Amino acid sequence: MSSTTSNGHGPAGGASRRDFLGLVTGAFAAVGSAAIAWSLIDSMNPAADVIAAGAPMDLDISKIEPGQQIVVRWRGMPILLVNRTAEMMATLNNKADVARLADPNSDVNQQPGYAKNWHRSVKPELAVLVGICTHLGCLPEFFPKPDPSQPVENWPGGYFCPVPPYFYVDPKTVRVGQNPAGVSFSLGEVAQL
Repeated sequence: MSSTTSNGHGPAGGASRRDFLGLVTGAFAAVGSAAIAWSLIDSMNPAADVIAAGAPMDLDISKIEPGQQIVVRWRGMPILLVNRTAEMMATLNNKADVARLADPNSDVNQQPGYAKNWHRSVKPELAVLVGICTHLGCLPEFFPKPDPSQPVENWPGGYFCPVPPYFYVDPKTVRVGQNPAGVSFSLGEVAQL
C-alpha cells in the first residue's frame, strides 16, 4: 500500500495540515472577536470631552460689567452669572418685593447652604445660577430692569433659578461645579417646586 494521498501531495496525514489551518483560522477569529468586543466595551466609556464637561471650571468675572449677565455651559446646563448693581441689590432687600417670592427665606432646598441668605449667593454682587427653571424646565430670560410688558403686574426685573455649586478661587475668579472645602451640595438635592 502506498503512503501518498489520492492527490499525490504527501503522506496520508493530510488531515494534520487541515487541522493546522483550522487552528490558525480559529485563532484569527478569536483575536478579531476580542478586538471587536474590546472596541465595543471601550466605546461605552465617556469621551474625554464628556468627562471634562463635568469638571469644575474657573471663570474670570473681572470683565462682567455691572448689570451684565454672561452665560456659560457646565455639565450641559446654562450657568448664568450676573454682576448685580446696587439698585438690583436694593430690590432684593425690598420687603414688598421679597413678600412676593415663593420662598423668601430660602427654606426650600434650592441652593447650597452657603447661598441660603437674602441675596442667594456667596457675594451679594454676583449671582451664580443654573439657567433652567426648577418647576417647568424652561430657560429663564434675564430682565435686569422692570419691564411693563411682563404678564406680572409690578414686575421688578430679574428671574428665579437654583444655585449651582461654586466658590471663589480668588477675587477675580469663580469656580463653577465645585463646593468650598468642607461643604457637600449637588443639584440632585434641589427640591422641585
